Amino acid sequence: MRLLVVVAHPDDEAFGCGSLLAHATASGVESTVVCATRGELGEVPGVDEQPTPERLGVIREAELRAATAVLGVHQVEVLGWCDSGTDGPAPSGSLVAAPFDEVVRAISAIVERVQPDVVVTLDASDGHRDHAVVRDATIAALAGTAWRPERTYLSCLPRSLMAEFTGVATLGTPDDAITTVVDVSRHDAVRWQAMRAHASQTPPFDAMDSPMQRAFLHKDHLVRLDPPWAGGPLEHDWIPTR
Repeated sequence: MRLLVVVAHPDDEAFGCGSLLAHATASGVESTVVCATRGELGEVPGVDEQPTPERLGVIREAELRAATAVLGVHQVEVLGWCDSGTDGPAPSGSLVAAPFDEVVRAISAIVERVQPDVVVTLDASDGHRDHAVVRDATIAALAGTAWRPERTYLSCLPRSLMAEFTGVATLGTPDDAITTVVDVSRHDAVRWQAMRAHASQTPPFDAMDSPMQRAFLHKDHLVRLDPPWAGGPLEHDWIPTR
């Protein structure tokens, strides 16, 4: 059984999908993480003199590889576009500025080579434009590949939970759109270890009290895209039964 997780930046795989990847490893599922950028435009907290984008990209890729090793990921692919930042004109060479077909082809090639049984990407409900490109390009890639995974999902956070934490009512995925909720509480310690491997970044969960941390970290929420969800009781795992 093989899992492919497609993300935009180093730390997306740990902050967003860490327990999903830990669950894969614990369940005997071989995982591959594809990261579109090196996160060059992030900021290092608590540092007066920020590293150059080039240097930060090196740092963050190393953190990505350290975190995925903690999570038991089999292989990591970095596609090499630059971080687009959150707003303003997209820099030359960035993911948002790249021809969309090129991004689709890069992801398609990995799908054909890895032949995953399950594909998970970001739902981009946080509004980050790089996350949206990764989501759209992954969906477009899977529409044209010869290899067909058994299941495709968007990793997401419930809108009700995001509203409770941020006070913003439009972030996150509508609760009634979520199809799959997985208890991943047993992976809490390894997920924190993976998140701490991203020493140049601060997990958003650090700002939460313990009950809120548990609400965010002890359950994975996903939307199943393929096969299309027909309603009924929620799924409690994304791993196909055979």
